[in-house]
Amino acid sequence: MASNVNPTVRRRRLGQELRRLRELKGMTAEEVAERLLVSQSKISRLENGRRSISQRDVRDLCGVYEVEDHRIVDSLMQMAKDSRQQGWWHSFGDIPYSVYIGLETDAASLRIYDPQVVPGLLQTRGYAEALINGALPETVSQDIEKRVQVRMRRQERIQAPENPLRLWTVLDEAALRRTVGGKNVMREQLEHLVEQSQLPHVTVQVIPFDMGAHPGLNGQYAILEFPDAADSSVVYIEGVTSDLYLEKANDVQKYSVMYEHLRAQALNVDQSRQFISDIAKEYAR
Repeated sequence: MASNVNPTVRRRRLGQELRRLRELKGMTAEEVAERLLVSQSKISRLENGRRSISQRDVRDLCGVYEVEDHRIVDSLMQMAKDSRQQGWWHSFGDIPYSVYIGLETDAASLRIYDPQVVPGLLQTRGYAEALINGALPETVSQDIEKRVQVRMRRQERIQAPENPLRLWTVLDEAALRRTVGGKNVMREQLEHLVEQSQLPHVTVQVIPFDMGAHPGLNGQYAILEFPDAADSSVVYIEGVTSDLYLEKANDVQKYSVMYEHLRAQALNVDQSRQFISDIAKEYAR
């Protein structure tokens, strides 16, 4: 696959364009589904980029929307073809959160709040192995290693010499206190966190226990923003059996405002780095 082709992002862009064409035609998803003799859920999945789009799907939809400009049709058909190619993560087999990885791979910036663990992009190998083992006790060692390899590969976005991912992480103190893998693993992990926080494009802040109640008590989430203005921001909420992706402007705005409150209530960057260093020393005793 060409390095500049991200199938997940292609599906999103194509879905957004198909939705725009439907709305210009003044049709509902239900009306389109009736015309094509398919389910309404299929039309919705095509438009939100959660389902692969075939060139036949594009041809049929363009027919319903009476798109006469062949250049538009050809462009959409090419996007459909690109969207069915495979990203680097597909070489690892079935990854449950592959949609998220595709979005993260193409994102320009990522804001994460995590109340329980260190985010995957900042994990050491030892911490990642212990965390996955603990969180998925029935997973065989081969699958655990595959997940760890994927996590390490994702971190290349942080180390990229050109256009690295802009990462802002707010952690609850619980993520630093939860002993994952033993004291040595935690000391190494926290020292790594301090080191990564010194990169110009990585910001780490901590909300200590004594801050009390704060807007992040409802749980972990991430906000992804993209370099192309045509790609709307996405709020990602990880689930046990399925994940949630919020793309409506109102939803993204609410989570963005909540994140600003989290950043304001957290220790500043220097205070957070010292706070993490002090806890790392406790694990060294």
